[in-house]
This record gives sequence, structure tokens and C-alpha cells, in this order.
Amino acid sequence: MTERCGLVAIVGAPNAGKSTLVNALVGQKVAIVSPKAQTTRVRLMGIALEGESQILLVDTPGIFEAKRRLDRAMVAAAWGGTTDADLIALVIDAKTGLTGRVEALVETLTARKEGKIVVLNKVDVTPKEKLLELATRLNALLSPEAIFMISAATGDGLADLKQALAQRMPEGPWHFPEDQVSDATDRMLAAEVTREQLYLQLHAELPYASAVETEKYEERRDGSVAIHQQILVARDTQKAIVLGKRGARLKEIGSKAREELAELLGRKVHLFLHVKVKPDWEEDRGLYREIGLDWVD
Repeated sequence: MTERCGLVAIVGAPNAGKSTLVNALVGQKVAIVSPKAQTTRVRLMGIALEGESQILLVDTPGIFEAKRRLDRAMVAAAWGGTTDADLIALVIDAKTGLTGRVEALVETLTARKEGKIVVLNKVDVTPKEKLLELATRLNALLSPEAIFMISAATGDGLADLKQALAQRMPEGPWHFPEDQVSDATDRMLAAEVTREQLYLQLHAELPYASAVETEKYEERRDGSVAIHQQILVARDTQKAIVLGKRGARLKEIGSKAREELAELLGRKVHLFLHVKVKPDWEEDRGLYREIGLDWVD
């Protein structure tokens, strides 16, 4: 059998389910997931295997109208994720359908020379008539190679999609070892896991005014790892939200993040969190490097 390896750029509007899809195709968690839109900030690669094919899945930030510097950096990362892709997979929330944002994205993709497929996600909560109508419109607008109807959450239709992606990968040697599931460093993964807990536990209380920076990542002699992180917020009121009453919320964030990191890293984790008020954190070039984004003027 001939080895195949290729790059699939996963693009779409915020909250289309791109990260859930990447995790499902890889078979384990490599990207953070939250009910909030624009959770993914960095370009992250998940590595899926199917038969003789290694599928490099680039989970990009959702593409939206960018106003702040951080937003512009996230959108630049999203389009950067499509560079050199062998295939672009446009993920659409089938329940929401063709919003103005999705139509603008479709229009941009029509000019791209790469092969394109459409993935209609969340079919488990979308009426069949709407799915058929959506598929018809997308065929007319984009002329994709194929349209797949799936539910990344339930696994519906995933096997067919994964097989189709594998068949579309060009012939060539695998780029990563068989047991590697992501190109993210453990340091970056640690920051993402803590940031996910911020989203999950604080919901609307702390919009996007926070970032997590891994200051120190130390391997210990006993095989465990000590991770020191600071959570950056813009105002004292936000710091109080993250800390919670007598530090209870921060303790809970740390506890959940530590559990998940221990499972992902396969070792004992000592996680130390502190909250820092930094009004201009979005203007810190070093932080952008730390979280894997390019500085965008």
C-alpha cells in the first residue's frame, strides 16, 4: 500500500464546530471546545490516521469581521492556515445556515484554486428539508467536490468523511510519527486547556478580555511536570471574577485544568495559576508569540 499525506484546512464562521470536528477525526482532544464563538485563537494542527493516509488537519480560528488587533491576528491565522492546503473543508453550522458571514466566506473561497469540500455540521439538530435546500444552494454557489452531512458531536457521518479525506490526500511519506496527534507543544497545550476552563466556567462573565500565558514548564525528576501560568485580564473587576469568592473560582479552574492536563500528558501535573491585571495585554508582542499568533498592524 502507498503512503499518503496531505494538509486539510478547516475553515468556517465562529461556532461552526470546527474544533469538535478536528478532535473527532483525530480520535482525541487536540483543540479546545466551548459554546462561545471565537474560542480558537491559534492555528493548530491535529493529525488523523486512516488506512495508509496521514491527514494533517489545520483547525483555524473562525473567520469573522475583525476590529481589534487580536481579532485581526486571529483572522490572519485562519487564512494563513489555508496556505499550501491540499484541500479546504468549509464547515457550516447547518442549523444556522447561510448567514451573511458564511456567504461572504463562500464568495472568498470561490476564487481559491485548492480543492474544496463542504461539511454541513450539526445535522442531528437540523430538519432534513433545510439540509437539502442548503446543499442545493452551496452546490450552485461554490461547486465543491463533495458535500458531507455530519454531526461532529454524535459522530454521525464522520467515518465517511474521514475516508473521503484520506482518499484525497496526495501520495507521499508521512510527516509525523504514527503516535503523534498534534503539532502543538505541551506548553501551548497547557495554556489552551486552562483557557478552555475560563470559557467553560465563566461563560458571559468574562468575554474575550483574558489570555493565558505559560511562564514556566518544568520537568521534574519524578516524571511529573510543574506548570506556572498567569491569566491576564484587562481590569481589576475581571480579576475579581476569575478569582471568585476567597479564590474559589480560580481554584476550581486550576483543579479542572490540572485533571485534564494529567490525562492528556499521561503524567502527574502540578499547576500553579495566578491572575494579573494588564490593561494593554492585547498590545504585547511577546504574548502574541507565546500564544502562537503573528503580530498584525
